[in-house]
Amino acid sequence: MRLALFQPDIPQNAGALIRLGACLGVEIEIIEPCGFVLSDKRVRRAGMDYIEMANVTRHASWNAWCEARAARPGRLVLLTSKAAHPYTDFAFSPDDTIMLGRESAGVPSEVHDAADARLRIPLLSGLRSLNVAQAGAMVLGEALRQTNGFPP
Repeated sequence: MRLALFQPDIPQNAGALIRLGACLGVEIEIIEPCGFVLSDKRVRRAGMDYIEMANVTRHASWNAWCEARAARPGRLVLLTSKAAHPYTDFAFSPDDTIMLGRESAGVPSEVHDAADARLRIPLLSGLRSLNVAQAGAMVLGEALRQTNGFPP
């Protein structure tokens, strides 16, 4: 199981997701460019001392990430507010990569087109989205529950 952050904008969210990955043993992939420098103190503050324990892979671009992905099994599962299917109705696999878009703009159409599945979090009518770190934690938790992927 992996979490992929597509060109993240907000360092605190990236730090929180890196911490989540460290605590749950889930690789974090960061697809650059980021809207901040990864050594930013706000990333370190949110990630605390867990950042050193995290398995983080940086990819210089979407194309570089796609090349890396081609060498391993698994589906690209995109979490997006534009999806029709709720994540609660999806059967996750242990080798899935759950991708989160930019806080400001989501992901471009080429990323939507590359996704094997597009999922949303059900929200009350009229509300658009959750914080990306909260959304990632919710969906990753369900994926790990389904696949018995939580640490012992």
